[in-house]
Amino acid sequence: MKLYKGGAYLVNGSQLVEEAPEAADVIKSMTGETVTKEEAAKNTIAYGILKEHNTSGNMEKLKIKFDKLTSHDITFVGIIQTARASGLEKFPIPYVLTNCHNSLCAVGGTINEDDHMFGLSCAKKYGGMYVPPHQAVIHQFAREMLSGCGRMILGSDSHTRYGALGTMAMGEGGPELVKQLLEQTYDIQMPGVVGIYLTGTPAKGVGPQDIALAIIGEVFANGYVKNKVMEFVGPGVSNLSVDYRIGVDVMTTETTCLSSIWRTDDKVREFYDIHGRVEEYAELNPGKVAYYDGMIEIDLSEIKPMIAMPFHPSNTYTIEELNANLLDILDDCEKKAQVSFDGKVDLNLKSKVRNGRLYVDQGIIAGCAGGGFENICDAADILDGASIGPDEFTLSVYPASTPVYMELVRNGAVAKLMQTGAIVKTAFCGPCFGAGDTPANHAFSIRHSTRNFPNREGSKIQSGQISSVALMDARSIAATAANKGYLTAATDIDANYTKPKYFFDKTIYENRVFDSKGVADPSAEIHFGPNIKDWPKMSALTENLILKVVSEIHDPVTTTDELIPSGETSSYRSNPLGLAEFTLSRKDPEYVGRAKEVQRAEYARIEGGQPYEALPELEGAVRAIKTKFADINEANTGIGSTIFAVKPGDGSAREQAASCQKVLGGWANIANEYATKRYRSNLINWGMLPFLIEEGKLPFANGDYLFLPDIRKAVEEKAETITAYAVGDGGLKEFTMTLGDLTDEEREIILKGCLINYNRK
Repeated sequence: MKLYKGGAYLVNGSQLVEEAPEAADVIKSMTGETVTKEEAAKNTIAYGILKEHNTSGNMEKLKIKFDKLTSHDITFVGIIQTARASGLEKFPIPYVLTNCHNSLCAVGGTINEDDHMFGLSCAKKYGGMYVPPHQAVIHQFAREMLSGCGRMILGSDSHTRYGALGTMAMGEGGPELVKQLLEQTYDIQMPGVVGIYLTGTPAKGVGPQDIALAIIGEVFANGYVKNKVMEFVGPGVSNLSVDYRIGVDVMTTETTCLSSIWRTDDKVREFYDIHGRVEEYAELNPGKVAYYDGMIEIDLSEIKPMIAMPFHPSNTYTIEELNANLLDILDDCEKKAQVSFDGKVDLNLKSKVRNGRLYVDQGIIAGCAGGGFENICDAADILDGASIGPDEFTLSVYPASTPVYMELVRNGAVAKLMQTGAIVKTAFCGPCFGAGDTPANHAFSIRHSTRNFPNREGSKIQSGQISSVALMDARSIAATAANKGYLTAATDIDANYTKPKYFFDKTIYENRVFDSKGVADPSAEIHFGPNIKDWPKMSALTENLILKVVSEIHDPVTTTDELIPSGETSSYRSNPLGLAEFTLSRKDPEYVGRAKEVQRAEYARIEGGQPYEALPELEGAVRAIKTKFADINEANTGIGSTIFAVKPGDGSAREQAASCQKVLGGWANIANEYATKRYRSNLINWGMLPFLIEEGKLPFANGDYLFLPDIRKAVEEKAETITAYAVGDGGLKEFTMTLGDLTDEEREIILKGCLINYNRK
């Protein structure tokens, strides 16, 4: 794999020319034409799709309107509640509500099914589609029923990626979907486009997860594709089946890219034909000369079976490398865990070594990444006639949709798997976010799913419970299962891959999916359960702010799972106050109590009372501030909390990572950088200031007070730097921060306190 240091030109879809002073002459000798870099940049597939959906008339400042929206059952309640508070009358574009996360209905009494009934009633009232639990995971349904070449889809799940089907899709926090429901736009700077130039053919036994993990391991840490579009081109694309491409594509989220798109061909046409939607096919290719801001060359034939060790998809090794350096790599993982968990629990992976080999306790093939037809067929072929054994090792397989499941039943793959001792289950995202197939304490699980962050396998560090997940391809998981739990690469198994043809049965959805055909029924009543609560009122930004730092996190990256845990807490995502109780609970259990203390002082200020009575220590901080700023008072100075994290927001698109802080009185985050665009957008949409501070220059600590004079004016006037003061025993210590680029709409949202206030009629 080669990462270019600069940009590159793709000529005739098959020849690469690195950006250099002589590049124009080289390209002219190849094509007979002179093309400028600016002209060539308009010839990417991504540029063409973005231009088609941009409403601003300015390709540097995009205002995108999407063709379709999709959400699942731990996001759609909050989205619709937010839109309702802003006057929603009907869904202006197709909006699909799937139920694949809290579909077990096993936690929280009636909570989960109440959310489902809320979704069905809203689909009727506002004119949407509703996919019942167990029918399909969100992204498989979108692939089968929503995608289209040249289309754009916005989803409230970070793995909203349908680029392999010619659809540019993005996963964002709920407020961005609210904007689309209110016929507003998705506002971004024109993103960079990085070419992924594929050649060769994968070796037998190498699957899409292997390709994906190899890419993630190369680009995550260096930010090579961060907030950019990954465009897959080159002759190697046609050497991959569409199912295979989908398996690579869905994992591009873990690179922190903004979106993805692939060139299309007859295999993609066949996919749409199989699904009864051939009219959605269009050939997509870059122009004769296309310029890319970066380029990654990948010879698919050189990729080997991969494994992403705990606790991140970028912690990658070849399985061959892991087996050759087993104890050293396991020891390194244990040391990293000690840092991440602050020594609260010991991860003991070396105990999994038996007779020099790594023994795993569990294998799972599931969800939008692993549950595809070809992945499961190949796994079944590897396991044909084998047994997973009667020991600790278990194997669970979750087809990504009922149509996929039915075809696996018809062609015998399910029978092959079940004869081995594996269990085949319904479409469900649980194993990917910590709500299904939770292993035992200290168990080690290998999964073809999307993430292996801490807690997503069900462990609770604060309770002394720890297990861990490594990501692998379905084929190597099956090979490991065939060896009864001893880690094995699929390339070490001489399997006969039967490659059966896929037949899609649409009657399954016709019988169960509610489709309003875009017709709203205003008379329909919304079904509310007792856990479904409105968002609390939120204040506008005051002239000045006093912030107390209530958490300080120095991990290199802080995931959204650490900001608001997934798993069983997801049952409370329809209840803003109830969910907020879990904020940072697995990273900083003292956070909620500290934030609430500060919030009580703000409530007292708003109600005309005395903030010092709610928070006595505040009086000393205000006294110090007034030595320099005598004019501050309860009317012009708000009181809130903030957290510092080095690089927060990697992972899920969940808006609750930000909204829970706001519900608890948070007014800002302070970071050296934000891991993803979507987390920063979530902060902004909830009226929180996304401060940036230079690395290594932190003038405060957890528990300190900060004063931000004239912060409202600074936001209004687009100040390049924000002057702030750390309040200490020695008085006020001045320092500066920035807010990064903000659109005029984003500034107005912050000034008004949140997106709900911005849109309230």
